[in-house]
Amino acid sequence: MQVTETLSEGLKHEFKISVPASDLDAKADAKLVDLKDKVRLNGFRPGKVPVGHLKKVYGRSVMAETIDQTIRDTNTQLFSERGFRLATEPKITMPTEQAEVEELLSGKTDLTYTVAIEVVPSIALADFKTFQVEKPVAEVTDSDVDEAIKRIADSNRTYADKGEGAKAASGDRVTVAFKGTINGEAFEGGTGEGIQVVIGSNTFIPGFEEQLTGIGAGETRTLKVSFPKNYMNDKLAGQPAEFETTATLIEAPQDIAIDDEFAKTLGLESLDKLKEAARERLAAEFATATRQRVKRALLDRLDEAHRFEAPPSLVDEEFNLMWNSVKAEMDSAGKTFADENTTEDAAKEEYRKIADRRVRLGLVLSEIGEKNKITVTDDEVGRAVIERARQMPGREKEVWDYYRNNAQALAQLRAPIYEDKVVDFILELANVTEKKVSREDLYKDDEAEKTAASRD
Repeated sequence: MQVTETLSEGLKHEFKISVPASDLDAKADAKLVDLKDKVRLNGFRPGKVPVGHLKKVYGRSVMAETIDQTIRDTNTQLFSERGFRLATEPKITMPTEQAEVEELLSGKTDLTYTVAIEVVPSIALADFKTFQVEKPVAEVTDSDVDEAIKRIADSNRTYADKGEGAKAASGDRVTVAFKGTINGEAFEGGTGEGIQVVIGSNTFIPGFEEQLTGIGAGETRTLKVSFPKNYMNDKLAGQPAEFETTATLIEAPQDIAIDDEFAKTLGLESLDKLKEAARERLAAEFATATRQRVKRALLDRLDEAHRFEAPPSLVDEEFNLMWNSVKAEMDSAGKTFADENTTEDAAKEEYRKIADRRVRLGLVLSEIGEKNKITVTDDEVGRAVIERARQMPGREKEVWDYYRNNAQALAQLRAPIYEDKVVDFILELANVTEKKVSREDLYKDDEAEKTAASRD
């Protein structure tokens, strides 16, 4: 076997490899000898078929298998000897001329092919004991609990008829019947009866609720609105429409006494128990927010400490996934890059930086996990599947079967578990200091951090 490196540019390499025909022929003959005891041909007793006859019958197919196996074995040996870790599948170029292919399959010529690869660079890991990571921690206050319970009360608020002659105001619930038209024509899904609309809830098409202000029971109005450009129904998106709307009932929101009786309507023994449950839920939400902030800070630190050339093909793949998603969202919303105060070229440059960061961080986390023998067990993946199933009551078996029969879906569940275990490993070594912060600071919309785009 002869190996000649024809290209070495950064992480890209290309080799020309030649395997003598005699080697291929010997391997093919060995396969034929093994085949002799397995095939049944008319006129021959089992195991007595001459190899020469087998070669006439199966020679081409056996040689094709031999060539395929030789290429795999040769490439594996080559990459192992040179310590290459492949970033993508190798690209193999074989002879394509019919005459060359015929001679190769008949064993009359050497196997000559080229293999182009892109490799993962050697990564020198930082000393994680030198990492300083700040952990923002917010305590759940009594006012936080009170606000949470008030939101629960608002979502469970009751309404009462305002009486004859009453007019609808912001916050009132109006029961309506309507018929919608576009350019004078009725459209599918444009009619409704007994529909309850809370003015100011912003749950209907923009402009619909506001035009109900001042309406009375029995009154009919023609509401003029436009469907949003990103409306889920493409046929309606961006279209102006008119709704002939009749109010049948005007109701005002009723005050709710937040007391033991209210707690009992929610299935709890008392107001104290409700407050206890609200506090526990808020504490869990705060802990999740803290974890996200710490993880983002750690990923930023890893990014700073590991600067190397990421495999271009992986960066291109990651960029294309993001860019296609961004374009689809903008097209759906009817937005342009000018609406975002940028240009397409500038946006592409920014997203390519994010793609490069994501690929490098992925390689760094993988390297840390591999060197420290961090793995994800089947039990951990199984618990993740169960959690997904719990999120879809009544469809648990469907979810379970989906993951059981879909290796790629399972891999998508495994990846974040692996990443979190690597993050936890690093945090055990790093110097993590807690910092008391307010709830507002914990949830602060930090645009700089968002732009950094962690791998989550």
